[in-house]
Amino acid sequence: MTDKKENTSLDLDKTIVETTHKVEDFYHKYRKQITYAIIAVIVIAGGYVGYTKFYIAPMEEEAQKEIFRAQQYFEMDSFNLALNGNDKFKGFEELSKSYGASKPGNLARYYAGICYLRTGKYQEAIDQLEDFKSDNKLIAPLATGAIGDAYIELGDLDKGVKYYVKAAKMSKNKITAPVFYKKAGLAYEEKKEYAEAAEMYSIIKKDFAEAQEAQDIDKYIARATALKGDK
Repeated sequence: MTDKKENTSLDLDKTIVETTHKVEDFYHKYRKQITYAIIAVIVIAGGYVGYTKFYIAPMEEEAQKEIFRAQQYFEMDSFNLALNGNDKFKGFEELSKSYGASKPGNLARYYAGICYLRTGKYQEAIDQLEDFKSDNKLIAPLATGAIGDAYIELGDLDKGVKYYVKAAKMSKNKITAPVFYKKAGLAYEEKKEYAEAAEMYSIIKKDFAEAQEAQDIDKYIARATALKGDK
């Protein structure tokens, strides 16, 4: 029994290292879908005529021009340059402050948060992502889940799993929901809360059977169930 439990724990450690925080793999895999969602976020919508026409609309137009260069560097994984800019263009950090009232300025907060996350500045990532507002069914869960990633990296498993579960429940799309249910399951395992982990994995099996995360989900359910029994 002891050997089995030790082997299972080693498997868990390996899985957490290899799977939990692969933000870069996720973004490369779903780059096209994320780009389309971002375009939807910055489309200018109607509003109060005077305020929109004479203040927001010009700001939106200027901000969209400014954010384009930073987006290009983000797509090339030049996160420090995308975040901070240079003498030729403004980075996401400055854009989020200068154009915060506009949709591109709001989106710059999301980009800045991801840049901070990818460069290991986790509290800064949390600060930016918590200020980002969106009801987009792809981008909003990604932002919330990224806050979970940052808390996990800071060693706060309780807050990390809280944000993973929140992100998973924000949308039933098969791109984000199963990813964050699986991350929540892994975080619960790391917390030794195996019943909760098994529940997360079972949701993937039941509701997202066609997702990539469901392909080997039975072994995760079996492992969490076994560890729950050993506890």
